[in-house]
Amino acid sequence: MMKKQSNKPELMAPAGDRTMLTAAVQHGADAVYFGIDKLNMRAKADNFTLRRLPAVVKYCHGRKVKAYLTLNTIIYEHELKSLDKIIIAAKNAKIDMIIAWDYAVIERCKKHRIPFCVSTQASLSNSDALKFIMRTGARRVVLARECSLSDIKKIRKKTKLELEAFIHGAMCVAVSGRCFLSHDMFGKSANRGECYQSCRREYEMKDSKLDQSVIVGSDYILSSKDLCTINFIDQMIEAGINAFKIEGRKRSPEYVATVTSVYRKAIDDHYEKKLTKEIKAQMLDELKTVYHKGFTDGFYFQKPGADSFAETEGSQATRKKEYIAKVINYFKKPRAVHVLIEAGSLSVNDQVIITGPATGVIHVTIRQMMLDKKNVNQAGQGNEITFVCNSPVRANDKIYLLTNQRSVK
Repeated sequence: MMKKQSNKPELMAPAGDRTMLTAAVQHGADAVYFGIDKLNMRAKADNFTLRRLPAVVKYCHGRKVKAYLTLNTIIYEHELKSLDKIIIAAKNAKIDMIIAWDYAVIERCKKHRIPFCVSTQASLSNSDALKFIMRTGARRVVLARECSLSDIKKIRKKTKLELEAFIHGAMCVAVSGRCFLSHDMFGKSANRGECYQSCRREYEMKDSKLDQSVIVGSDYILSSKDLCTINFIDQMIEAGINAFKIEGRKRSPEYVATVTSVYRKAIDDHYEKKLTKEIKAQMLDELKTVYHKGFTDGFYFQKPGADSFAETEGSQATRKKEYIAKVINYFKKPRAVHVLIEAGSLSVNDQVIITGPATGVIHVTIRQMMLDKKNVNQAGQGNEITFVCNSPVRANDKIYLLTNQRSVK
């Protein structure tokens, strides 16, 4: 696990399922945020069940990581009883904080004395708004995405509330993510965590009078590039922000592992006065290896312009993963993993990742492999091979082959 210190900004990582949770903790998160299968803004993520909540919190606390529960959708009248059940379960599980913006959730947090954070959905963007929120008993606020770094510095001087801001991940073109396009097109509300991401598709623009149309695809004008702050993370730290949030509960475990580890190192290097431009450039290249739609500074220095729109519909990651094998067994003493290749082939010097709920994400470069007790340079589908893996893995963990893709600007 990467080193962490309490006087530094808290690094928060997303956990859409157990594998992502393990990966976040493994790679240096100070806190993880996650939802259960109801009332959170990522309803389409795998999420956790209410029954599993105590185990999730116990896992985090056993590793000195804070556990935050997202209850950050709007709440309808017929859901109040379900909300009560969730709040009581969160209290009993000793959840560290609840992320909310509906006042029904806030009132119940106050009643049961559960610390709460007001979500970015509330669009809090000035110090006067924070004075009101402070009277509700909030411990922390996630500032509106539309705040600039200059705004945040001014707000910091006028409030004692903990401030949280996003540092990496997907952005929405709607104000604080409150979009209705998915609801209007598919009956699935983004404000209920059901967004179909309609903005990320290719659209045709038609002039009905002239009966002419063009494909709006060279720039996906409704789809923003991903936020990336690695080039100015030192300025984010110096602004006095208490918590840095990584977006991505619907992304992959290796995304969580890579992004968390990069920002963990960036924060640590800053405090050790090691964060140079060259190191930042290396970190940016590492961030490009996992899912992203191009990078933008968001609103931190100016309002996003035309260059902030995504250029493609999907990922621009410089590294691709391909499912290749599953773990049969792991031998602790020789630190070797026995695997069955189920697709494609593996060769010496290949880079792979091994993922699983208890394993998280493990990167391995295959330096040597054995087939039928003989060293081989390559093995294919149906073969059972062994190779060295210094970190423990588990039976049925999945193995993916990593290959480099084209460079992304």
